[in-house]
Amino acid sequence: MILTIDVGNTRIKGAVFEGNILVEDFVFMKTEHEKKIQNILNKYKKVTHLVISSVGFLEKESFLHYNEELNVHFMSHKDAFPFVNKYATPQTLGIDRMVLAAGATLQYPNQNRLVIDVGTCITYDFIDENDTYLGGAIAPGLRLRYESLHNYTAKLPLLTSQNPDYFIGKSTAESIHSGVVNGFVYEIDGFIDEYKAHYSNFIIILTGGDTDFLAKRLKNTIFANSNFLLESLNQTFQYKIKND
Repeated sequence: MILTIDVGNTRIKGAVFEGNILVEDFVFMKTEHEKKIQNILNKYKKVTHLVISSVGFLEKESFLHYNEELNVHFMSHKDAFPFVNKYATPQTLGIDRMVLAAGATLQYPNQNRLVIDVGTCITYDFIDENDTYLGGAIAPGLRLRYESLHNYTAKLPLLTSQNPDYFIGKSTAESIHSGVVNGFVYEIDGFIDEYKAHYSNFIIILTGGDTDFLAKRLKNTIFANSNFLLESLNQTFQYKIKND
């Protein structure tokens, strides 16, 4: 069994896999990671590999003591990936984006793929039907947009995400929700339309913490999977083992 761990900017997500079957997934705060991971290992004693992808501020040393009982692997740019990387600055490409691209390549062969990850940031990653990674885009996520309105103005309140069923905000709070959420959705649909105008034979994968919140608001047809990064970690690691 494999335990995959994704260390994000705000939270840690994990999942236990038996082959390609996701047995159970987990979400917890970084401050809880030692206790939570140990609880998972106590429950699933057949776990032999711990596979980690990290873009957050958590030192590798936090996981190295698991080497005593597990094979610990940190995904890195040196690993084998199932695509040709045409990014102009490959060493600056986040490992999470590389893993997502790998998962899309492995799960959806012979077609153009756009992976949209909606978390603290929203990232767009495009892999063409010839398994070439071409790049994408990075923009602030929903939470950052709400926080920026509060932090960089004198009087606007800090709100939590709310799905507006209106276009015209009739109060300050409604105006913020309309601007942030509707603007976010229009942005995503606009990016998708631009890709579709240039490429056919297309699949769009939406993932990340805000997947369920956004999926039904998009006008484009998407494949929504909030656990796609964890699944991709598992598949990319298995690909690495076979191709090292």
